[in-house]
Amino acid sequence: MFKNESISRRAALQNLAVFSAVTVLPCCTPYPTAEAHPPAERLTWVIGNGHVFVDGVFKKLNVGIAPDGTLRLSEAALVGERGWDATGKVVSPGFIDALADDSFDPEHSYQTFEKYKLTDGLTTVLQMHGGADSPTAYHRYFDQHPHKINYGVSTFVMRIRIAMPSEAARLKHVERMLAEGALGVSHSLEYQPTPYDELRKYAALARKYNRPLFLHLRHSSREQELDGVKEALQLARDTGVRLHINHLHSTGGTYHMAEALDLIANARGSGGDITCCVYPYSYWATYVHSKRFDPGWQQRYGLDYGDLTLVGTGQRLDERTFNIYRRKTGYLVAVPEGTMPLNTTVDLALQADFCLIGSDGGIVSETAANSHPRGAGCFATTIRHAMEIKFPLEKLLPKMTSLPARLLHPALARRGELKHGYRADITIFDPKTIRGKASVENPNQTSAGIEAVFVNGELACQHGKILAEKGQAVRVNR
Repeated sequence: MFKNESISRRAALQNLAVFSAVTVLPCCTPYPTAEAHPPAERLTWVIGNGHVFVDGVFKKLNVGIAPDGTLRLSEAALVGERGWDATGKVVSPGFIDALADDSFDPEHSYQTFEKYKLTDGLTTVLQMHGGADSPTAYHRYFDQHPHKINYGVSTFVMRIRIAMPSEAARLKHVERMLAEGALGVSHSLEYQPTPYDELRKYAALARKYNRPLFLHLRHSSREQELDGVKEALQLARDTGVRLHINHLHSTGGTYHMAEALDLIANARGSGGDITCCVYPYSYWATYVHSKRFDPGWQQRYGLDYGDLTLVGTGQRLDERTFNIYRRKTGYLVAVPEGTMPLNTTVDLALQADFCLIGSDGGIVSETAANSHPRGAGCFATTIRHAMEIKFPLEKLLPKMTSLPARLLHPALARRGELKHGYRADITIFDPKTIRGKASVENPNQTSAGIEAVFVNGELACQHGKILAEKGQAVRVNR
């Protein structure tokens, strides 16, 4: 799994001398003083002896964090105030979730939401599926509060269309949000069907401001899902927008993943800037009141009432309870495992270099555990699944780090990679023990094997314990 592990005897002895004092208490034992070993600059942290993921390969390097929260990498020993012995561990760029969702009541849920993201190894979490109708107002409120992770939102067309009956007013508002620094535009055609001509105008605005359009496709049935893929690709051709297709394995490629990937690859070959994402679960979950459960859902998905489980309870629905929850809002149900077989969906998508990892979720309540487990364990589960199917970490980690950073350029400049001068967002994990523990019955469980998470140079999480809140707002500079 790891490469480039050879190291000179002299360098090994240097590392041994530096790290011998921090094996037991790596979080708090100081390194040799600057007077004893004069360094080029004083570092606040040094991480050594790990498998450091740099430029697509694993290397034996020492990773330093400067006082300004930026990275230093060196083959030679570094001197810092504190050290972390990462022997046997992977030192990765901090994971980036571009498809998180905490859009219903973020003022009350964001702390819980961020807790479960951080403990899953995330350093940057962007809500590009939902987001906010006014990212400007969102940041005006949330930028006054401390955050565990780097955070940001898209312009959420669904909410704008509900609030503004005039198409002209909607377009004016979306453009104003983009001009004021919104990360992109998001829309969900299956949940709120929208005429193609109007959709094209939103895409054109995103293209004008060089921002991505995140799209939940129009169809998820066996018969029509590829029509949704084709519509999205037509939109990219018509406007030149940077297009991201959300969770392709649950909407667009559940039954025809190979064909969907071929369509996207061909469009990219013709110059389209198109990506997609998946999450490593074989079942989807959504709200009973949503359009996905409009009449005919049994036929569309080959499911019945008894196949639906109320998340967080284990309760199986029947026709009576389905209709009770259908008349309410906020009740999430999951379909059975295997509804989206991993070997014919996610495993195929992982092979595509344009496919990223995105959770499409978040934990929003500690007391009412009614969220898809992907909100707490998506990234640890992804790594465990990849290792089980022998998918190389060298190919997986970019899908969780550098590729989403590039998709969100320029907002995530100098993040998503371990490079000199980049922001020190770092995730250290144990490849032997990492796994997501969240389940349908109990989604509110933190992931195992995440040793440490550094956010903007600060140790924010150690073995699941939150230690600091150093997250920063992510916006496009105006």
